[in-house]
Amino acid sequence: MVYVLTVDQRDSRRTADLVPELLARLNASPRRPGLLRRFERTAGDEVQGVFSAAGPAIDVVVELLRTDRWNIGVGAGPVLEPLPRSTRAGQGPAFVHARDAVTKAKSSPHHVNVEGSDARQAEQVETVLWLLASVLRRRSQRGWEVADLLAAGMSRSEVGAKLGISQSAVTQRAQAAGIAEEVRGRALATELLSVADVGVPS
Repeated sequence: MVYVLTVDQRDSRRTADLVPELLARLNASPRRPGLLRRFERTAGDEVQGVFSAAGPAIDVVVELLRTDRWNIGVGAGPVLEPLPRSTRAGQGPAFVHARDAVTKAKSSPHHVNVEGSDARQAEQVETVLWLLASVLRRRSQRGWEVADLLAAGMSRSEVGAKLGISQSAVTQRAQAAGIAEEVRGRALATELLSVADVGVPS
C-alpha cells in the first residue's frame, strides 16, 4: 500500500503560481523519508507525490495546512507495479483515490480529504486531519515561534532563553497554540492511515 498526495493551488486565477516554490520545498535535499516518487507538477497548478509510509505523508499534509493555500487530496491503496520513475505516469487505485480526494477537498471546509477503498476508515483519518486544521488555523505567530523551536528539538527553557521569555510563558504559549493537540493528532492520523485496510472494502 502507498499514499499518493495530489495537491491543487487554491484561487490560482487570482494569485501568483506557487507551484515552483512548493516543489522546491517538498523535493529539497536530503530526500524526505518515505518519498517513493518526487513531487511533480501534473497539470496546471497541481502537484503530486508518492509515499511508502503514512507518517511522512501526514507531515506534508500538516505543512500544507499551515500555509492555508492548497486543496489536499490523500489517496491510500495499491498501485500498478513496477511504479514508473515519473510520478505523473503512476497508475492504480491509490492514484484514483487521490484524484477523487483533491476534487472533494475543493469544497471541503478544511480543504483536505482522504479516500480509500474502505470509506469509513478513510473518513476517520480525514476527521483527525480536519481537527488538526482547526487547531493550526487558530495558532498565532507567537504560537508558531514556540512550535517551530520545540519541533527543532529545543527544550522549553532553551526556547524561553531564545525568545527572551520565562519558561512558564513558553508553556502558556504552547498551550494556547495547541501544540500537544497537534502532536497527538499527527500520531493518531499516522496510525489510522498506517493500519487502515484501505485496499479491501469492509
